[in-house]
Amino acid sequence: MLQQFLEHFGYPALFVGTFLEGETILVLAGFLAFHDYLRLDLVIFTAFAGAFCGDQLWFLLGRHHGRRLLRRKARWEAAGEKALGLVRRHPDLWVLGFRFVYGLRTVMPVVIGLSGYPPRRYLFFNALGAAIWATALGGAAFHFGTLLEGLLGHLKRYEFYVLGALLLIGVLMWLWRHFRAPR
Repeated sequence: MLQQFLEHFGYPALFVGTFLEGETILVLAGFLAFHDYLRLDLVIFTAFAGAFCGDQLWFLLGRHHGRRLLRRKARWEAAGEKALGLVRRHPDLWVLGFRFVYGLRTVMPVVIGLSGYPPRRYLFFNALGAAIWATALGGAAFHFGTLLEGLLGHLKRYEFYVLGALLLIGVLMWLWRHFRAPR
């Protein structure tokens, strides 16, 4: 039943999850690929596509409505001002690496768009950064399954507990990030 569900909805859910945010669902998908519920190459490609498309959208919104978007949340506005200074000092580095900095995934493409960063250059570096991120995180999650299996022996009997725990952690992280009090 789980396998059929994942075959039908696993990749679309991964695309949507990485389009919106990404880290937790990509880790879960990499772990599922370790157990042959999903294919690692398709997990990496789908995560790349979702992250790339989502960040392109946020970049374009930032170019046209950046200040207005950042004003919607107090913590986005504060993070945006700090990020704008960073982007102006090392623009290409931030386009490549913002996915690896927790808490900046949604704000940075808006800020980069607001900064006047060239769209074609963003297209190239965003694609490169998304490919590195999807490969590194998806591969790490896949190999984490190997490590866990080595530590726990036959992980198959624990997989539903591990998947449930990972899903619960992901949901709790999402709830904490989106409903915590503004700073």
